Amino acid sequence: MATAEQLKSLIRSHYNNEVELFSTVALQVAAHEAKQGHTVLAVEIQQLVDSLSVKGRGANRHFHPDLKGLVLSEDTQTPKSALVIPEDLNVRIDRIIHEYRQRAKLKKYGLMHRRKILLIGPPGTGKTMTASVLANELHLTLNTIQVDRLVTKFMGESSAKLRLIFDLIERETAVYFFDEFDAIGGDRALDNDVGEMRRILNAFLQFIEQDRSDSVIIAATNNPGLLDQALFRRFDDILYFGHPEEDERKRLVENLLSAFIPSRFSWKKVVEEGKGLSHAEIDHACRDALKETILSDDQAVSSAKLIHALQERQKVNRNLLESKSPK
Repeated sequence: MATAEQLKSLIRSHYNNEVELFSTVALQVAAHEAKQGHTVLAVEIQQLVDSLSVKGRGANRHFHPDLKGLVLSEDTQTPKSALVIPEDLNVRIDRIIHEYRQRAKLKKYGLMHRRKILLIGPPGTGKTMTASVLANELHLTLNTIQVDRLVTKFMGESSAKLRLIFDLIERETAVYFFDEFDAIGGDRALDNDVGEMRRILNAFLQFIEQDRSDSVIIAATNNPGLLDQALFRRFDDILYFGHPEEDERKRLVENLLSAFIPSRFSWKKVVEEGKGLSHAEIDHACRDALKETILSDDQAVSSAKLIHALQERQKVNRNLLESKSPK
């Protein structure tokens, strides 16, 4: 039978819409039951988790045949509480949500809600999660545009596909997420610009300027310096993301490990070891420590395990920096 802590964690994760944590704890219960000799029950729990986890994943809906594989659609369940960000950024995201919910009132006065958003920041700092959170909070489908598949070598084909995407934006209200946006939004003044890329950017500028739908359009980039300057004024809001500060690193670990944190925990050392890591890197470190804890049949994640996982992530970053530095 599941332990008291596991039951509490299951209930808490369910009501907080923390799907991944719920699945992790459920699998831990399955492993426990298997060790008790309850093989049938363990297998049934495993099958339930596997079957339910595939719901809402990318599936094309009512899309033009030419958009197959280009737009991935999902119903997200990422709660706003999953975002660990500075308060000023949190307020601005709340404003986007509030304006969307009150869009009818704004339209009476000839105003549009904020619906064209540019997200800027290093990899793993919460840009993709923000798109998922907005889709969940607004009760909209999240349609992710595979930007790398949008660009083709055939003249005019990419712009034609982009037109189909904006036709979809007009026809089906949803959150449309353009990740790695600099792949199509590059500065037209750069020497390495090619004709097809310039045509794509010009088409995007035209389509986003003309768009009057209720859909939310989100573009994300790690390299704002590469973007064409004309793009910035096409967006209603520009949000900047950075690596988590000290208090945010602690909240992130608390959110991810929840009931697995013991009463005696070296918070100061844990928070210090996470300095300079992105949200995603801390997330991975927490999950590595949790998996090691489960496989060791422990009931709580020790600070030593988490510190070791964080140090591994720091080492990877140092090696990457050394490999990029000139010899």
